Parts: sequence; C-alpha cells; structure tokens
Amino acid sequence: MGSMMERILFDKNKTEHSMVLGNSAAQLRWKEQDDCAELTIELAYSHVYGMGEKYNAVSQKGLTVVNEVEEKFCYQDEKTYCPAPFFFTDTGFGLYADTACKTVFDFTGKHIKVTLPSNTPIVVFKGEPKDIISEYMNLLGVAKLPPKWAFGPWISANSWNTQEQVEQQIENLKKYQFPATVLVVEAWSDEATFYIFNGASYQPVEKGGALKYDDFDFSHSDYWKNPKAMIERLHQAGIHLVLWQIPVYKKQGNDEILNEQNELDRADAVERKLCVHNSDGTPYTIPEGHWFAGSMIPDFTNQDTCAAWFNKRQYLFDIGVDGFKTDGGEFIYRPDVGFKNGMTGKEAKNRYAQSYTEAYTSFIGEDHVLFSRAGFTGQHTTPILWGGDQQSTNDELNSVLRAGLSAALTGIPFWGFDIAGFAGALPTLDLYRRATQTACFCPVMQWHSEPNGGQFKELMPGYDGNNERSPWNLAAVYNEPQFIDEMRFWHNLRMNLLPYLYSEALKCVKQAKPMMRPLVYDWCNDRIAAAVEDEFMLGDSLLIAPFLEENSHQRKVYLPQGEWVCLFTLEVLASGEHNVACNKKQLPVYIKSGCGIALNLNENKMLGSSVGNRTDSYHHLHILLAGSKGSYTFQDDLGNDFTLNWDNGRIEKSGKSAMNYTYELIG
Repeated sequence: MGSMMERILFDKNKTEHSMVLGNSAAQLRWKEQDDCAELTIELAYSHVYGMGEKYNAVSQKGLTVVNEVEEKFCYQDEKTYCPAPFFFTDTGFGLYADTACKTVFDFTGKHIKVTLPSNTPIVVFKGEPKDIISEYMNLLGVAKLPPKWAFGPWISANSWNTQEQVEQQIENLKKYQFPATVLVVEAWSDEATFYIFNGASYQPVEKGGALKYDDFDFSHSDYWKNPKAMIERLHQAGIHLVLWQIPVYKKQGNDEILNEQNELDRADAVERKLCVHNSDGTPYTIPEGHWFAGSMIPDFTNQDTCAAWFNKRQYLFDIGVDGFKTDGGEFIYRPDVGFKNGMTGKEAKNRYAQSYTEAYTSFIGEDHVLFSRAGFTGQHTTPILWGGDQQSTNDELNSVLRAGLSAALTGIPFWGFDIAGFAGALPTLDLYRRATQTACFCPVMQWHSEPNGGQFKELMPGYDGNNERSPWNLAAVYNEPQFIDEMRFWHNLRMNLLPYLYSEALKCVKQAKPMMRPLVYDWCNDRIAAAVEDEFMLGDSLLIAPFLEENSHQRKVYLPQGEWVCLFTLEVLASGEHNVACNKKQLPVYIKSGCGIALNLNENKMLGSSVGNRTDSYHHLHILLAGSKGSYTFQDDLGNDFTLNWDNGRIEKSGKSAMNYTYELIG
C-alpha cells in the first residue's frame, strides 16, 4: 500500500476537510482568530508517533507536544533539541504543519488539536508508517549519507586538549586492542574563535580573510606541537578526526585576555551585518542566564557570513580534519530578531539550528562528517544527530533510547548517543555494559566524557575528578580488569557488522527510510508490535531487544510475524512473546527469516573476532542467510552489488561481486 499525500491550505472560505482511511475516517476542522489558528482532527486512534526526538515516550498519545527547540542539560523529558511538526497515527493518518514557528499538538483529548499560525500550509498523508515517513522525507530533501568510516566505533572525551593526549589514545587503542574509526576532540581550540588551535601563534586576518596552516607557529604551544603530523598519525592508524564547533562570536569574560582575532571577527560581523540583528539594527546577543551569554551569533542565511565563517575553517580540512561536531544552535530567545533572508525570531527559534547545520553540511561536502545535537524539520538532510546530554543513570539510558526511536519515526536515519551518559558520576559497570550493547546496534556507536571534574562540579562531581568513559578507565576505577575483555567483544562486533551497516545505510538513503526503527514501522497492523517501545529493527534484517533494567540478563521479547534466528546462538524462535536470558557476550538480537546480514570476520568466523579498524577492505566477507528461503542484497563502496536468493538449500546469485565471500544458511 503506497502513501497518499495532499497539501491543504485552509482559509476562511474552506474550514473542513475529510479523509477516508481504510475503515475509519479523519475530519479536519480549521478555526482562525487573528494570526493564530486551531486545527481539530476528529480521528479514532490509539498511538501517535513522530514529533522529532522525544525523550518522554515514543507514542505521544495522552501528551501535549510543544514544538520548540530548547537546550536542556540532562533529563530532557518533554523538551527536545530536535522537534518537528510532523506525526502519524496507527490508523494510517499523518500530518505535517509547514511552519517553523512554535506549534502545539494536543493528543490528550478525544480529538487531536493543533495550535499554529494562520495560513500555515498543512500536508496530510494516508498510508502505512513506512510510506508516510518516506513521503515526508522526500518532501523535504534527500537524506545525507555519512562516510563508511562513520559506522565504526567512535571515541571521545572533552578532557583531551593536547596533542600528547590525542596521540595517547592511539597507543591506548593498540595496548587494549580496541578498534576505533573516529576520534572526537572538543577542547582543541582557543575557546575564543573556536577555529584556532590552543597556543598557536599567528597573524590575525581581517574581514573574512582565509587562514592558512603554514601561517601558524606551534613552536611555543604547550598544547599542539604539530597538528598536521598528528592527523597524519591518526589516519595511519585508521582513525578519523572530528573537531567541536559552536556558532558564536564569543563575548569574552572580564577575566579573559581579549583574543585579537575574535575581536576582529566581532567587529567584522557588526560592520558587514554578518550576525543576527535586533529589530533596531543592533547585533542580537544571547541573553544572560544562557550558554555563551552576551555572544553574537552568525546569520547563516547570509552568504557573506558563510564565506567568512568557513574561510577561517578551510585550513582544517586542508590538513586532514575529517568533520565537525556541531554543538549548540539553540540560541534564539527573542521573537523580534532579524535575518538576511527576512526570517524573524519567531521562525528562527526552531529554524536557526537547522540553518546552522545546513551551512556546515554544504561546506563539508561528501567525504567528511557532521555530528549535530539540535535541528528542526528536515534533519535527515544533515549527516548525523546525537541524542544530546545525559547523565550516567539508568533512567537516562531508557530516555535516550526513546529519543532515538521517536527520531527514527520522524525520518532521521542516522543517530547515536553517548554510551551510558557523559555527565556526572561515572556509570556503573552494569549500566556501561548494557549501554555499550545497545549502542553496538545503533547507527552510530560512541562513548564520550564531559570535562574532568564535571561541568557542574558542585552538583554532579565525577569520580575523583576523572570522568573518562573509556572501557579501560572504567575497568581501572572499579578494579575489574576483565571488563576490558568484555567490552572489546562489542567493539570488535561493531567492526564485524560494518558491511551490513553500510549496506543498509545506502539502502536507507535511496529508499528514504530510517536505519533504526521501532516495530510499528514494519508491523503497523500488529497491535502488540505497535505498543512496543523498547525493541527496534536495525536495517531490514536485525531485531534488537536491549536490556534496560539494572543488572538484568533476561527480559520478555516480542517477535512479530514470522520466524527469527538468534544472532548469537542460531536458535530459531517463532513469533510471539518469549522469556529470553543471555550471558554477558549475548544480547537478544534476531535475524528475520528470509533476510541476511553481511559480516567482516577473521578466519575463525566467530562474532566478536578481531578484524582491526580498516573500512577500505574486509578481512573475510561472510554472509548469514536466515530461514529456509529468502533474498538478501548486499552493496558497498568496494564494488559489491549482488543478490543472493535461496530456497531449501539452493542458492542463486546475481549482480556483481568484487571479492571472494562465503555464505552460511542458518535456521
């Protein structure tokens, strides 16, 4: 069943619209008063999905949703960095309100009520979830595919602020035999311009002029002696470097030595109107009480701003930096500010974060990555989102998983979270274990740590000031050296899964669908599946049921229609509810019968086998084919694009294979 999409523009002469949805119907009623409107949708439904990245629940039935970008440090609950005025119900009805202004969706009563600006175009959808989500994504643009290396393990810590510390991570990975493909450095820059390495000497440039790496002198820096050589060593080790960014012309504090380049940038932004402005023409500054108070923010709707901003950052790509972590963007707190394209603060409260990441997406091109926290409608057109800030608690793990699943149902294909949270006291080993297992089967797998001592030391002190969330640091803190071996298994498994992950990512972009998706996406007519909020599919083949309770090694798992083959034991289970128990090297993960997964394994062909961190080749490409018959298509960036069809032991191959591979029939 395909989706039907219809754009409706209500006005005073047409206040009603009806849709037939299978055996039910939706009646839309429109009422305007001044510049505000209320849309009432009469519709019988049990679940409602979408609305962006929602931490409080996957189904928003019974809740009121305010679509407004908001920075909230930990325990986001009903707030979100990444909203979207889009939803669909279990009855086959979907709706998108085409506005960047604040909207309110009330799902608490008998009827759905939406409060929004007058003259807002409404797009309605009819169909199954996968069809509605695909139509919604295509309406707003093509999903952005991250590079293949982005699907390996990521490591990150705010405390790594010197070349010595970064290069020590290469040695740590070697010492503990962990694979990683991405290293994120947050505290690398001068904390004024956010594009100049700490301690570097240079000749400041005026009026948007470009910087060149050869103009820097690092000989007197206590932080970075030769960043270019450092990046070359990272690349030789198969690790890609991502640097932190923030969109501000920073106001420096009274106790800071004024940075000459920052002052030049601020003066240029004022003179050429490169920053967001108040209604009287003066530069808008972030109000007191908020992150980076007093700072001006760049107007990315202005091409002169983009040129000046990225001229200062091009040298980073010239020396091999592989991408940016685009933090922040939730900086519009007044409705009367103005932008070059005519947008006001009413729209920019939500739209600014997306214009910021869109500008970076245009700048980075095809071979780099963007890792962003905030966004709005059309988030799938920027490469990767992460679930923001969480403390290291079990409640936060549950919360961020809900955020990832609701984001997926809003068409966001590539998403990840900080394993076991990044803030506060160190996680318990059990929390870290279960979060690592879950992250191994998310589109992005990353551990990250806040600054040593904590950002809010009085409220959330770290473990004796040491907050690094590396597996080896956790093992040392808890005096459990065997924990390193346990965690190595899941990092190796992530590299085993890389062929499958990238093949599915390619498919998600081509077919406009999320990579990680709740069961309702594929089994919308299964009432039990529609209500499940703690299981998900990763691609077309794998079902994951993470352990979300403290010290849990067993749980109830619901398997939708068909047969399922356990990835770890190869046990075959029928559809329905099962009580499942696992040891520390297992997780309830199942391959859907009739589907396959491509793995990169070593000679022993065992899950968790070490294959290093290379993404430009496979140690041994091995494909598992589940069930007595089915079809699996594998494609990648190495010249493979082939399909295996099997039926009771007979295998038919078609397409192109660029290397030798083996396959195994299971279940």
